[in-house]
Amino acid sequence: MGCRTKVQLIKRKQSEQWYINFPSAIAQAMEFERGEIVEWIVEDKGQLVLRRTRVPPSAMKKKLPDS
Repeated sequence: MGCRTKVQLIKRKQSEQWYINFPSAIAQAMEFERGEIVEWIVEDKGQLVLRRTRVPPSAMKKKLPDS
């Protein structure tokens, strides 16, 4: 299931800034941290991909005991 959000534009005298905000549920599910660096990649005109530069370990993977 997708999560819809609006693209926002702030126009200033000599520049403009575009914003896309993450809904809180998405940010929490991804376990984003404040100040985290990410990279946007334009896959095609229908897909914008967000890639993390540092991926946290998966909570789903079991750790095997040392033997």
